[in-house]
Amino acid sequence: MGRASQALKQVLDTYGISQNQLAVTMGVERGSVFRWYHDKRDPTAETVVEIVEALKILDSQAAEDFAQLYLGNILRAKPEEDDLI
Repeated sequence: MGRASQALKQVLDTYGISQNQLAVTMGVERGSVFRWYHDKRDPTAETVVEIVEALKILDSQAAEDFAQLYLGNILRAKPEEDDLI
């Protein structure tokens, strides 16, 4: 299962947000959300941003959790000294 799909599935299930609610908030067809949720298609980088924005409207904590699950600790990791050279 892809990272976006895992993150989306976990967040929607945890926060009780339906695929339809997300689709309506994003202004996309429910089938698009279905495909992301069931790992049939990966959302583009731009779409991931739109998912976060829509989740902010529905539940700000869900948006934060999705970003954390999708990106992991990429923003928190300190670069190694050798990486700076």
